[in-house]
Amino acid sequence: MDEEVDEGDVSMSIVVTTPTGRVGSRVVRLLLQAGVRPRVLVRDPARLDEDTRARVDVRRGDLTDAGFVRDAVAGARSVLWVDPTPHSAADPTETSLRTAAPLVEAARAGEVARVVLLSSIGAEKRHGVGHIDALGGIEELLDATGADVLHLRCAYFFTNLLMDLEGLSQGVLTTAFHPDHPMPWVDPRDIGDVVATRLLSDTWRGRSVQAVHGPQDLTFHQVAQILTEALGRPVRLNLVSDDAVRETLRTAGLPPSAVEGIVGMAAGSRDLVPEQPRDLLTTTPTPLGGWAHAQLRPLLEG
Repeated sequence: MDEEVDEGDVSMSIVVTTPTGRVGSRVVRLLLQAGVRPRVLVRDPARLDEDTRARVDVRRGDLTDAGFVRDAVAGARSVLWVDPTPHSAADPTETSLRTAAPLVEAARAGEVARVVLLSSIGAEKRHGVGHIDALGGIEELLDATGADVLHLRCAYFFTNLLMDLEGLSQGVLTTAFHPDHPMPWVDPRDIGDVVATRLLSDTWRGRSVQAVHGPQDLTFHQVAQILTEALGRPVRLNLVSDDAVRETLRTAGLPPSAVEGIVGMAAGSRDLVPEQPRDLLTTTPTPLGGWAHAQLRPLLEG
């Protein structure tokens, strides 16, 4: 029986942030299956299942604690950085940049050799895409450190649909995105597959950018039709204006900077053509219809 890689082996030491998230949890599982014991940064270790907790190097702390982050990533060969800042945070872009600062400092000081950043399509615009602007800023900061960095610019998550289960249960898909503009959609599990593969590979150097586009570009009209078929119920599109979204978010009590950060993501993406083309490397396999039937339909039928 093969032995797991010693966690003290710096050549294979891998740090995973947000290890209980949709992408992070997939990455941790794949690393464990590859025989690597990752170092996971987690605020509440109880959120890790018992089997996982026994097999990883747990560092308990908050990613907004600069001292904790700097200590936790020190000496790592590779770090997966997933920005933990919620879109609803007060001044989310500033918070995202401040939260990433200790990682940037560690990379600049040579305490971290490689960083894989979970970025987003639109980050290449640098400005005008709401909270995504923060990811563009983090890309620039990491690029200047001299460390090996990989920016994974990910598509629109399938799981964003889970934020409106009430509307979907009534057969309504609400969006402020342009209904006829095709955009890439992706399953977070597929992102996790790409991340784990890149973390385990020792061949890439310098600055790299790779998109994770999912299997196809879809308009919101097409998404509504796919959901109609996958869910076995009619789903119609409900288009809302930026001002309507602003009013809803303000009524919910979000601060102005958070409101504009959320509105800006849709407004700045309406004419977006991703910098990285769709090709063998950027296309992942899971179709939206299959995901919706397996993951979304049981939640609506329950």
